Amino acid sequence: MYTTRRNYGINPRTIGGFIEDAFQNGVSRFNEEVSAYAAPVNIKETDNSYEVHVVAPGLKKEDFKLSVDRGLLNISYEHKEEVKEEGKEQTTNKWVRNEYRTRSFKRTFTVTDKIDTASISAKYTDGILVVNLPKKEVNEPAAKEITID
Repeated sequence: MYTTRRNYGINPRTIGGFIEDAFQNGVSRFNEEVSAYAAPVNIKETDNSYEVHVVAPGLKKEDFKLSVDRGLLNISYEHKEEVKEEGKEQTTNKWVRNEYRTRSFKRTFTVTDKIDTASISAKYTDGILVVNLPKKEVNEPAAKEITID
């Protein structure tokens, strides 16, 4: 089968740059560790927060590690291989075809001072980890008239 790759006039670097610029206000992708697999992520802005949606099916909420340190939000999962012990009776159950694999990943995002890091929360439902990053309330200075002496 012969396949071709079509660009349709879209420059991925331009789109990537646009996306990066769009998130400079609150959350942006940071120089993440290079690995064979990076879980797909969507970022949504609401009136009160940003939501980072990480697609990671087949895991448990205990499998994730989330941390905020020095303005960086780290989201990771470490896959541990099951070690088969020699000498134990082998079962007759075995995979005939194994296309789905869970893989370790780490995603790192820069969190600006516009995010209330003390109130970050996360929820894992239906294979999607949603990290809620509440925006800090902006206290605009009150208008004040200044008298001239």
